[in-house]
Amino acid sequence: MTVLLLEDEYPAAERLQRLLRQAAPDAQVLAVLDSVAGALQWLDNSPAPDLILSDIQLADGLSLEVFEQTVVRSPVIFTTAYDAYAIRAFKANSVDYLLKPVKLAELQAALTKLREWRAPAPTSLSDPAAQDTVAHRLEHLLDSLPRPDTRYKTRFLVRNGEQLLPLPAAQVAWFQSRHETTTLVAQDGRRFVVDYTLEQLESLLDPHHFFRLNRQFLAQLPAVQRLHLHFNGKLLLDLHPAPSEEVLVSREKAALVKQWLEG
Repeated sequence: MTVLLLEDEYPAAERLQRLLRQAAPDAQVLAVLDSVAGALQWLDNSPAPDLILSDIQLADGLSLEVFEQTVVRSPVIFTTAYDAYAIRAFKANSVDYLLKPVKLAELQAALTKLREWRAPAPTSLSDPAAQDTVAHRLEHLLDSLPRPDTRYKTRFLVRNGEQLLPLPAAQVAWFQSRHETTTLVAQDGRRFVVDYTLEQLESLLDPHHFFRLNRQFLAQLPAVQRLHLHFNGKLLLDLHPAPSEEVLVSREKAALVKQWLEG
């Protein structure tokens, strides 16, 4: 089985490849790409892989744009921290929609489903059997979404000298990832190193309150003080406490940030 991996976070790509080796030892990863542009170019110049494993958020936009801009006949398993794109994912040959952090058992189940779907099936949607297959796919995708009672992380145990202190998530201003280290910055300016990647934090924290602004920053709503229009449709954000570097939001993600801020 040949596999194309679309993932813009290096640790996540490495972890997914390790899981894939366990779940399907015969799988061959043809390429690991981190952008919509790179994926489109690769698909235009390469034979279709047997499977595409794809994150939703890539370096330059949503991977769903790939499937909307070109014909992709390969089945897709989406791996993402976001549940908001399930219906669009369903339209993109989606076999499954796995929320991060992906577990080995979930990946194995998705690959089993892929093998079942490769079996001959009715092709006409007017055929009742085909309608049942489509309905089953949509039902599974909807069932895979988090339930309303999902419990999100409410506090962190942070190191302060020789002490460990419980810090409520409500007191977090933002997180920054730099040189493979994640720093938590509290609303009062205190800084702590935490043992989580931004990717992990996306799935642990309530998305109504926290948002991944770019590859380096994940912020809580009150930390965003104002937005400035930047060139090429980007946004420049003022955070409080102020970080030591600019916080830019890509043109592709700008609309999502505005939607999150509006509630």
